[in-house]
Amino acid sequence: MNAKRFLDLADFTREEIVDLLALAQRLQDHPEPRALAGKILGLVFFNPSLRTLASFQAGMARLGGTSFVITPGHGTWQLEHRLGVPMNATAAEHVREGIPVLASFCDALGIRAFADGKDLAYDLAETNFNAMASLVDKPLINMESAMNHPCQSLADWKTLDDLAVAPRSKFVLSWVNHPRALPLAVPAATLHMAAMRGMEVVVLRPDGFALPGTVMDKARRAAAAAGGSITETDDRAAALDGAQVLYAKEWGSTTYYGNAEKDAELRAGLSDWQVREDWFARARPDSRFMHCLPVRRNVAVADEVLDGPRSVVLKEAHNRLVAQMAVLHRLLSATP
Repeated sequence: MNAKRFLDLADFTREEIVDLLALAQRLQDHPEPRALAGKILGLVFFNPSLRTLASFQAGMARLGGTSFVITPGHGTWQLEHRLGVPMNATAAEHVREGIPVLASFCDALGIRAFADGKDLAYDLAETNFNAMASLVDKPLINMESAMNHPCQSLADWKTLDDLAVAPRSKFVLSWVNHPRALPLAVPAATLHMAAMRGMEVVVLRPDGFALPGTVMDKARRAAAAAGGSITETDDRAAALDGAQVLYAKEWGSTTYYGNAEKDAELRAGLSDWQVREDWFARARPDSRFMHCLPVRRNVAVADEVLDGPRSVVLKEAHNRLVAQMAVLHRLLSATP
């Protein structure tokens, strides 16, 4: 594992990810409460969080270290990230000073910075996150960027392993309804994770919500290397036929990326893209339901599914702690 960075599962071989998950299991079975004694983790959240924030703080504490949390504009100065703009508005400090200072106070830094959601090419290039990453000379963790969420995907991979879901199983990543456009980070990362695991991946989405070509091509390369496959469709019945896993996620229109009005018009007639129990009629009897959370109940997913026996969303959430402890241990511990 790169001694400095945990930014994208694609930066690692499949064998390295499997080894990292083995470490996660070892730490779960045999805790090491002093492994990171004296180490400090800095967490910078430009966007809201529940699981990521709590699991990183808890994980660091369970390994014997400490952490601090910065939410720019809430108890600290607002940070500007654009270059070449006069700072005569609300931001009192620039990331070019703020991020290096914060990194100097800790042994590892995590950054969460969502997509701007205005320019698809800008977000696909990870322009904002990469600009901040270039300022950090300490171990760095991507806690969700414009197009990636490797911590969530690592936890999801562990969840699939815990449930003994075979690598060649059918994995359906489905778009689901939401009142507004959401980022592409989780669907892009989930797609790549399942492809890297060697699964038969189907992206199920309505017209106008196809994932970007660069995201699909990256996943296809990972699938080919792992012996899996990637297809996409808007045919729900065909997609779910024989499915072992249905992973639901909301995301914005790529056809009208950055255009909230057109996006809203497109999704206005898609209220039936809410996961209900009848979605599983042709799936395997032991099929599982996954979602990264948070989720809009009875908009994206019905109560009957979230509260039913198929749902493993709470197990996924718990595995955020376990998986991230392995990342922290690997980045900061003196022992493998």
